[in-house]
Amino acid sequence: MKSIAENVGLLIIRVLDIFYPLFKKALPYETFKYASTGGLNMLLDIFLYFVFYHYVVNESVVDMGFVAMSPHIAAFIFVFPITFFTGFLLAKYVTFTDSQIKGKMQLSRYAISVGGSIVLHYFLLKFFVETLEFWPLAGKIVTVSIVVVYSFLVQKFFTFRTGKKQLSS
Repeated sequence: MKSIAENVGLLIIRVLDIFYPLFKKALPYETFKYASTGGLNMLLDIFLYFVFYHYVVNESVVDMGFVAMSPHIAAFIFVFPITFFTGFLLAKYVTFTDSQIKGKMQLSRYAISVGGSIVLHYFLLKFFVETLEFWPLAGKIVTVSIVVVYSFLVQKFFTFRTGKKQLSS
């Protein structure tokens, strides 16, 4: 019996299959799926960031008692757990479906790759907003665009690796 995630993944794949012929000459299928699902997750991330930045943290410093977070960092931290799981599920059940690596190992590797994404995301967001004085949402959009490229490469060649050189763990 297939899980809800697997069934939703198959539905998303069917929808993507309708549009793939338009992009077939420009992108390999796996890259198209990653761009589509990654783009969807990126839009979700930006939308949630907007909502959290403006309405949850109300553009104010968040004082946790032991640390005070700037509103753009607080919004990023609050949104992260949501898009972590949606990103993993989309990668596992839509983009990298040929991976034979077990789910627990994929999740562990995904967490490692996302750890790198968090560090990159944090420093880029601080750089764009605090050093270059970008408007926070613009800084977020530029940051996410850079992190997506890093993320694709790490997921393709580490987290969900396929092929003859694949690790069996």
